[in-house]
Amino acid sequence: MIAYLPQALVSGFLMGLIYSLVSVGLTIIWGVMDIINFAHGDFLMLAMFIAFWFYTLFGFDPLVSIPLAAIGIFLLASITYRLLIKRILKESLLTTLLATFGLALFLRNSAQFLWRADYRTILNPVLQGSFSVAGIYVSIPKLVGALISVITVTLVYVFMKKTRIGRAIQAVSMDREAALLMGINADRIYNITFGIGGACVGIAGALLANFYPVSPQAGIFFVIIAFTCVALGGFGSILGSLIAGVIIGIVESVGGFLIGPAFKYAIVFLIYLLVVLIRPKGLFGW
Repeated sequence: MIAYLPQALVSGFLMGLIYSLVSVGLTIIWGVMDIINFAHGDFLMLAMFIAFWFYTLFGFDPLVSIPLAAIGIFLLASITYRLLIKRILKESLLTTLLATFGLALFLRNSAQFLWRADYRTILNPVLQGSFSVAGIYVSIPKLVGALISVITVTLVYVFMKKTRIGRAIQAVSMDREAALLMGINADRIYNITFGIGGACVGIAGALLANFYPVSPQAGIFFVIIAFTCVALGGFGSILGSLIAGVIIGIVESVGGFLIGPAFKYAIVFLIYLLVVLIRPKGLFGW
């Protein structure tokens, strides 16, 4: 049994890096705008359908669909901000929760109405199969997904730290009123932030379509994981989301291997509860 533990560690590590990309968009939105976006997982679900339909209708591999999904969900997120989020930014937490939860239900049920609740898979993508290293089988779709996730998270981190817009986003997140006095257009920054969060989850959705079933319910699981990563890593912390995603991926995989698949998420949430009891703001929260 112990001989298969390295396999579980590698699989969990790769999946954890993909989880980090799913969660980084959510943590940026939450940290900058103080909005809890329940529709985040349904944006991911729509990105999976974008990859699926471009493959089915035009033969585009999901890898080719990554920029299409990123742009598509960026635009959807930007429109969502203009039509909905902008109107509720100053409302109570309960109002924002209900609004984004309602949006999630609308997107999910619209997808189910259009495409039914069937589970779909992409047959014969470019990325398929696995290879063996020292007796450990590495899934090629998960490996490439993990690498692209790390690259994307790194680019987002550099963008936030080194670019003018990134620094403006940080300024608005720290003190909106002071940023306004310095001439920063907070409304534009919020729009860009929500769009970046959408683009990140759009990339993640296209990557997941390579090996995860595509369905209108696909986003439910991932939004739960994303919220856990954000809370564990610290609200607004990109590095925290990256590390938390890896922790959750490894715990999920190893826990499922050692104790059983039925209990793997119980272990994930138990570790999450232990961490937030010690550090309520997460590992890298401030």
